[in-house]
Amino acid sequence: GPICFAPASEQIGRRWITVITFFFFTVFTMACAVAPNFPAFLIFRLMCGISASAPMVIAAGIFADIFGDPRSRGRSMAFFMVATVFGPLIGPIISGYCAETIGWRWTFWIGTIYAGITLLFLFTLPETYGPILLQRRAERIRKADPTSRVFAPHELEKPNLKTLYTVVLTRPIRMMMSELIVSLSSAYLSMVYGVFYMSFSAYPIIFQGVYKMSPGVCGLTYLVVGAGAFLSLPPFYWWDDYLFKKQQANVPWAHQEEYRRLPLACVGGPLYAVSLFWLGWSAREDVHWACPMMAGLFFGMGWMLIFIALLNYLTDAYEIFAASANAAAAMARSIVAVVLPLCTQPLFARLGIAGACSLLGGLAVLFSAVPFLFIWQGVKIRANSKFCVYLKQRKEEIARKAEVQRERERESLERKGAGGERGEEAV
Repeated sequence: GPICFAPASEQIGRRWITVITFFFFTVFTMACAVAPNFPAFLIFRLMCGISASAPMVIAAGIFADIFGDPRSRGRSMAFFMVATVFGPLIGPIISGYCAETIGWRWTFWIGTIYAGITLLFLFTLPETYGPILLQRRAERIRKADPTSRVFAPHELEKPNLKTLYTVVLTRPIRMMMSELIVSLSSAYLSMVYGVFYMSFSAYPIIFQGVYKMSPGVCGLTYLVVGAGAFLSLPPFYWWDDYLFKKQQANVPWAHQEEYRRLPLACVGGPLYAVSLFWLGWSAREDVHWACPMMAGLFFGMGWMLIFIALLNYLTDAYEIFAASANAAAAMARSIVAVVLPLCTQPLFARLGIAGACSLLGGLAVLFSAVPFLFIWQGVKIRANSKFCVYLKQRKEEIARKAEVQRERERESLERKGAGGERGEEAV
């Protein structure tokens, strides 16, 4: 899904890709509720997942389209990412109580109702992709004046089918393979995301197995993770304001791209690792259930700080290609999030709760070096990036054309002023 929808949105626009895929997500969610057998259910769930992947990757492109200022864009994306965490966390609560009372099918009926209401609002979403907006403007000019030869750059660069398949649709994979920022960010986010989804199997092992909670009550423990994710916003805004003040004071380091986002991940990484060790070594019958549950606070905060920092960094670094960069990251972490939870039961059975959480915590410690590496070598990495170099050249070309346009307007005003003065002298 992500490797198709994200680059497609960079060719035909964000709006219709988002609306159409969400429509199919709603339809296939309803299909899951009425699935006649397990094979049909699996097919419907597959189609749900493919359809649902589009908004998650296109959203980054939409924010890049709307907010040219990195500060505004970062704040908006932070809210978006915190909002997305509550879906996976509320899901176990709903499914836990539904399965015990009215049946598992109502889990999907509730999802269908919510998606249907959301779809109605989604139809009001305007197009945001700049090249498509310019294309529509050129089309309106040609319609008003058929003799006009005005064309948008996007119309002149329309790819043929070969280019579409070999260049556009492969862009996320090429970015994953050739862009160090994309590949390392994807690896770190995949680990964090995979462990997050492992927790949906690990929490029942801990809170139902050790503390004898019911499925519904066990689901409530995920709210602590959500609270931690929400608590990641204050440090984000504090750092954003602090950095802005330093930029206003022209402090050299504050203007470096890497310092805009990555220090948050430098804090979030250790918090995330500590939370895993805390969860594993406190989950015992002789320790109150509140102790391992509170590890979720640091887990959610660390997880969200890592996501806010790295996804914003990808968006800032790749701008109009942000959807493709985020698609590469989404594809990698989605695959890991599917595969890694399958290992939860065998891993915890073999190593125990403490051993399994310690292994995951050790991985988190290793990956926490990624944002430090970007701060250290990020400027050099971006200087050698084909996509970043192209974006820099594009910005310089746009600035040059804008300067030429301003010069022409200035000359035009001067000519008009000179003409007016000669007219007054003649009178």
